[in-house]
Amino acid sequence: MFDALAAYVMGLPPRLGDVRLIAIDGPSGAGKTSFAGCLAAALGDAPVVHTDDLLNGWDDQFTFWARLEEKVLAPLRQGRTATYQGYDWDKQDFAGQTVTVPPQSAVLLEGVSAARREIRPELTFSVFVDAPPGLRWERAISRDGDDSVAYRKYLERWRAAEERHFAVDDTAAHADLIVDGATRGWAR
Repeated sequence: MFDALAAYVMGLPPRLGDVRLIAIDGPSGAGKTSFAGCLAAALGDAPVVHTDDLLNGWDDQFTFWARLEEKVLAPLRQGRTATYQGYDWDKQDFAGQTVTVPPQSAVLLEGVSAARREIRPELTFSVFVDAPPGLRWERAISRDGDDSVAYRKYLERWRAAEERHFAVDDTAAHADLIVDGATRGWAR
């Protein structure tokens, strides 16, 4: 599946300068990161930019876009290497790993709102990964290893905000491919 998808995407023209920007969007816990990893491998280890690395905490769920534009999209659009400091969720600061993204022929942008309206004209391809709400909840709790009341409140607020965003942005309706992430049968 991924080899065929990679070949198809590489046959499409780049729209972010010389870069084919591929957005992997969908709600939390749907399987976006796994899907992006498989597609990146099929594309010859294409770089993956995770939007979570650019958020300034829980309250920056959709307002981080200026940071993404300045640190990642603008340099790639101009054929330059993008560099940014990842967000460290434990320290609640941009003290994470330094990420370097070369302007390769394909770059993946993975995360909630990656295929939002503002970037659609420059996307070569977009994928919307979804799964049932209960399964997504279980995955988020399992992935982040935090079953605390405080974390659950953050996650509930996060999920409500992403549902509103997807409804207003009409993200899934504009995706080139919709993927059922429930089974992750496509994962390697």
